[in-house]
Amino acid sequence: MPTDTPMQLGMIGLGRMGANLVRRLMRDGHRCVAYDRNPAVVKSLEAEGATGAESLADFVAKLDKPRAMWIMVPAGVVESTLDQLRPLLEADDIVIDGGNSYYRDDITRAADLKRDGIHYVDVGTSGGVWGLDRGYCLMIGGEDEPVNRLGPLLATIAPGKGSVEPTPGRTKGGTAEQGYLHCGPNGAGHFVKMVHNGVEYGMMAAIAEGLSIIKHADEGLHQGEIDAETTPLRDPWAYQYTIDVADVAEVWRRGSVVSSWLVDLTAAAFAKSPDLGAFSGRVSDSGEGRWTVLAAVDEGVPASVIAASLYERFESRDAGEFTGKVLSALRSEFGGHAEKKA
Repeated sequence: MPTDTPMQLGMIGLGRMGANLVRRLMRDGHRCVAYDRNPAVVKSLEAEGATGAESLADFVAKLDKPRAMWIMVPAGVVESTLDQLRPLLEADDIVIDGGNSYYRDDITRAADLKRDGIHYVDVGTSGGVWGLDRGYCLMIGGEDEPVNRLGPLLATIAPGKGSVEPTPGRTKGGTAEQGYLHCGPNGAGHFVKMVHNGVEYGMMAAIAEGLSIIKHADEGLHQGEIDAETTPLRDPWAYQYTIDVADVAEVWRRGSVVSSWLVDLTAAAFAKSPDLGAFSGRVSDSGEGRWTVLAAVDEGVPASVIAASLYERFESRDAGEFTGKVLSALRSEFGGHAEKKA
């Protein structure tokens, strides 16, 4: 049912997540002002009930004071967006960065905006393209007062308790069980989201590697050539299984210790493309995994799984090609080993 405390929020950036955040808010009775560099996207959301803006100046003018505005753009564009926005703002306005900015940038930006009395709130937002219906897990950093002021908006965006069973023995209460959490001062929200994404890297890598081992369990059925440059398969009889990995992903969804939304998504991907032929295997990283590993180094905390999953992504983009050439050249130099062609 619609919220009993409707608010107004401005959204800058109407990509996959920004547009769905607006839709989720409007669905619950909140009023939204929407701006994007692409006028067609703005018009589309206007047709759904949002108030469109033609420019940042128009955007700010259409917001009630004190204003609350959410920036949902790539991390590399946040700074330039703030530079354009800042001259239009006034004391007590709230600027929310809901993207994947580096938490250290949040600390600097918050201190800078505070000189003009402008509040800055960083919100790590997890939910991807499914958040419109599932809700978004929110990890929040900022001062208490502006975060509290945003409460009705955050409660709408978050999933709520839903069908998730309460944790046995937990008596603390609070908003965490609603799917959003004020983690601490500026930067804390994006710090927690940064580590969340690092964990995501490791979980995804483990699922992918496990299914790849299962896929290659038929190695003994097609023994390759045996020569000095190839490690022979010691026991071909032990690797003669032809197992449908899509079925494995499906069975893991049901009652398994590793069942999870990521496994659900894996099974869905196989249902769409059994051989995953639409993908080249080139895996991008948008920064959070790197920053998580850097934080682990600074803190002296072992994070070998997350680090390995990050390097695996580098390898998927042929970033290790030159390393391989050096290794191959060394084998040729010290042992006269001929490089096998791929």
